[in-house]
Amino acid sequence: MTTRTASATWNGTLLEGSGTITNVESGAIGALPVSWPRRSEAHEGVTSPEELLAAAHAACFAMALSGALARNTTPAERLDVSATVAFEKVEAGWRVTSSKLTLKGVVPGLDAAKFAEIAEGAKGGCPISSALAGNVAISLEIVA
Repeated sequence: MTTRTASATWNGTLLEGSGTITNVESGAIGALPVSWPRRSEAHEGVTSPEELLAAAHAACFAMALSGALARNTTPAERLDVSATVAFEKVEAGWRVTSSKLTLKGVVPGLDAAKFAEIAEGAKGGCPISSALAGNVAISLEIVA
C-alpha cells in the first residue's frame, strides 16, 4: 500500500473566506490559494479541488494508457491528455458531475481503431477513473 498526504487550511466563512493548499507530502507543489468564488466562478489564477482532480485524472489516465500500450507491444511515442472536470450546482447541491478526457497520441505501428480500443480499456483501468465511477460521468475523446 502507498499513501499520499496533502494539507490545507481555511480561514473565515465559505463565501468570504479563503484557504491555502499548504503542503503536499512530495514537496512537488506548495502554497496554492483556494477560495469559493474562484472555485465556482472565474478562477483568476487561483486553483480549486476540481482543477487538481482534473490534473490527477489526466496524469493517471496517461499512465494507465502507456502501460496498456506497452503490454500490447506498441509503446507510445507521446501521449497528450487533458481532463476537463465539470463542477456544477445540481438539485443535491454543488457536485463534480463529469470528467472529459481528451487524448492525442503518437503510437507507431498502431491503427486508429486499435488505439481507441486500448484507450477505452485504459479509461476504466485508471485508478482515478475507478474512484470516480458511479458518481461522475467519464468520457473520452480522441483527437487527431
